[in-house]
Amino acid sequence: MTIIKHKKCLIFLLLILLPLKIAAQTTSTTTQAKSLLQWKSTFSSFPHDSFNSWSNSNINNLCNWTFIVCQNNVVSEINISNANISGTLDGLNFTSFPALTRLYFSFNNISGEIPSSIGNLSKLTYLDFNTNLLEGSVPPEIGQLKELQYVSLFNNGLGGVIPYQISNLQKVTHLDFGANYLESPDDDDWSKFKGMDSLTYLSLYLNSLTSGFPGFIANCRNLTFLDLSDNALTDNIPEIVYDNLGKLEYFNLSTNNFGGPLSSNISKLSKLKEVQFANNKFNGQIPQDIGALADLELLNLLNNSLGGNIPVSIGKLHNLNNLELRNNSLSSSIPSEIGSCTNLTYLALAVNNLTGELPLSFANLTKLIEVGLSDNFISGEISPHLFSSWTEVASLQIQNNSLSGSIPEEIGFMKNLNLLFLYKNKLTGSIPSEIGKLNDLTNLDLSENILSGPIPSTVFNLTNLLRLALFSNNLTGTIPQEIGNMTSLAHIDVSDNQLYGELPAEISRLQNLQSFYVNTNNFSGSIPTDFGKSISLQLVGFSNNSFVGELPPDLCSGFALKIFTVNGNNFTGSLPSCLKNCSILERLRLDGNQFTANITDAFGVYPVLYFVSLKNNKFTGHISPEWGNCELLQNLEMGQNIISGEIPAELGNLTNLQSLTLDSNQLSGDIPTEIGNLGMVFMLNLSNNDFIGKIPESLGSLSRLQFLDLSDNKLIGDIPEVIGGFDGLLILNVSHNNLSGNIPPVLGNLHSLQIALDLSSNSLSGEIPRNLGSLLYLVNLNVSHNKLSGEIPSSLSSMVSLTSYDFSYNELTGSVPTDGIFKNSSAEAFVGNTGLCGNLKGLSACKSSSKSGNSTKKILIGVFVTVGCLIILVIIIAGICICRRQEKHLDKEIKSSKKYDSYESIIWEREDC
Repeated sequence: MTIIKHKKCLIFLLLILLPLKIAAQTTSTTTQAKSLLQWKSTFSSFPHDSFNSWSNSNINNLCNWTFIVCQNNVVSEINISNANISGTLDGLNFTSFPALTRLYFSFNNISGEIPSSIGNLSKLTYLDFNTNLLEGSVPPEIGQLKELQYVSLFNNGLGGVIPYQISNLQKVTHLDFGANYLESPDDDDWSKFKGMDSLTYLSLYLNSLTSGFPGFIANCRNLTFLDLSDNALTDNIPEIVYDNLGKLEYFNLSTNNFGGPLSSNISKLSKLKEVQFANNKFNGQIPQDIGALADLELLNLLNNSLGGNIPVSIGKLHNLNNLELRNNSLSSSIPSEIGSCTNLTYLALAVNNLTGELPLSFANLTKLIEVGLSDNFISGEISPHLFSSWTEVASLQIQNNSLSGSIPEEIGFMKNLNLLFLYKNKLTGSIPSEIGKLNDLTNLDLSENILSGPIPSTVFNLTNLLRLALFSNNLTGTIPQEIGNMTSLAHIDVSDNQLYGELPAEISRLQNLQSFYVNTNNFSGSIPTDFGKSISLQLVGFSNNSFVGELPPDLCSGFALKIFTVNGNNFTGSLPSCLKNCSILERLRLDGNQFTANITDAFGVYPVLYFVSLKNNKFTGHISPEWGNCELLQNLEMGQNIISGEIPAELGNLTNLQSLTLDSNQLSGDIPTEIGNLGMVFMLNLSNNDFIGKIPESLGSLSRLQFLDLSDNKLIGDIPEVIGGFDGLLILNVSHNNLSGNIPPVLGNLHSLQIALDLSSNSLSGEIPRNLGSLLYLVNLNVSHNKLSGEIPSSLSSMVSLTSYDFSYNELTGSVPTDGIFKNSSAEAFVGNTGLCGNLKGLSACKSSSKSGNSTKKILIGVFVTVGCLIILVIIIAGICICRRQEKHLDKEIKSSKKYDSYESIIWEREDC
């Protein structure tokens, strides 16, 4: 009976408590639903269809909401990954979810900080916030989540110091803080961090870590994946890393500042499959026993300072598929043992100091897809066996070496090839026609070799080719009409060869063409009229050929021209009107033709133009002020045309201009003072025009000037003193003007003058400054056809570099110096100076020394006679004065006779002196 009573009591209690439990669960679920709805209300944007179930009308059905997983009727998982939410975490009350075990918030636009209240999720095992917009620091409270096994804060904007409390997460196996702005502890003190025994995956990639290798990592002994790449870590790799991390399979330290030699103890990490140490400062040699890493699949030591030889033990790495040793200082020959790495698909040894021939054993590497051996000193011929074995290769780069011999015809076996770079070698012979079999080829560069013969017609059947570079060879023949088949072609450069004939009209069919260079060949005829029509040409070069006729009118119709060079031909007529609107033009060369266009309105404003040359044509018109708006212009050449008018003051706005040559035109007016604003100019040539007025004082601001030529104009006035301040001037030519005044002595300060100082054919007067003798590097000096007087300074004898000089047709006097540079003088340099004498044919001989002495005596006698006469005249006048005083002041004279006697004696004494 007692037992039955107890059972009845228990049943009664259960009937009472069960509704209470259900009510409590209902209340808890309701609270969680309200928390989620409160959070949803803070979203700035979200896909409404995906969140329809999140509503007050559905508040009692929380466990059926999208993105929500329940266990025991409470939320255990929230998974809104890739839900396209924009908002923050501030509105989410984490304390409402005590049973939450998994939180997936990745790939959204969640911003703001991670609330410290996240530390209340004590049962959380999985936390994924990767790829959001989170900021602020990592809250130390995350370290309270002792059940966590997976943490990813990857790819956010988190900063500050990594909290040491993170190392309290002793159950974590995966920890990813990569792609943030996290920093090392103060003073690089990682001592508060514990080893994390369960951790197998650790990524701190792309942060702001500094100083040495984080010390606690060596105590995470179960690590298989470690990525510290893209930080600013320094110093050596601690040896304890090699001792403790024996399970490591993936080891990435790329793009840091680690240095010192690579330890031979790396062989202790015997399970390594990937070693990525690129972009550091490691030096010394690659450890010789690197071959002990039998499981290694990838070895990347790109861009370090490693030297010495490539270890032959690499040949033992039979699982290796990627060997990246570019940009080091490796020397010696390439070990043939690499040919044993038969699983290699990627081989990169470029930019080293490797020598010798390509090993024949490389024919064993039949799985190769990319081969990069460029920028070394590899020599010898290319074995045909290599090309016939590399049938899977898609990219072959052996450029910038010293390879010789011909290109093997077996290249036709490389059917998968899409990039072939053999440029800058010493390859000879013809281009094999078998290249035409490489139907997948997109880039072909055989430039800068010694290849000869015609371009094979089969090359023009490569319809997938995007870039063809054959420049700087000895190729002959013509460009056939089959070029029109290369409909994918975007870039072609056959410059610097011996090609001839006319360009086929079919080049106008190349609708994808962006650059077209045929410079420095023997092409003739005119450019096809439709060339450039309906396409966006960017780079065009016809320079140094024998083209004739006018430029195609639609050549620049796409307004995309950046570089346009047609110099050194026989083009005539006007310019394409579209040239005015090519606003992204950078370089323009029309020089050395016979263009007759009026340039006044032919050009527009080019914001990025840095070089333009119109010289040596028959251009007419005026210089447009619009040129002053081409603010990046460094070189402006308009010389040797028929351009008239004045120099627009707006050219003074070209503060980046380095060279201005307007010579041999019909320009007139004053030289604008604004030219003095061109502070970067080193060459100024305004010669052979009709400029008038004075040389502007503002030119003194051109402190970088090296070449100044104002000759053959109508300039007047003095040579400005400011010219003496051009410290770097190499040539000064102001000849054939109407300049007057003296030669400024400050010209003797132009110690850099080398090429010429030409002041000839002006009206300069006065003496030649003696300090011109300090121009020790000057080669040519011309002061002829002026009105200079005085003697030729003997100081000029010490101008040791002077090889040409002309003092003719002046008013110089005295004897011609005979020492130094004047020892072997020619009379032609001094003719037209009637006062000069010397032992040169055409000059009068200087008088002998005896006659000179007699002349001196006669001069002295004349002086003494003149002085004596003056003394007698003074005595007579004094006597008359004394007599008159005696008559008028006799009494005073008697009283003071003794006094005057004394003064008189003094006066006479003075006169005697």
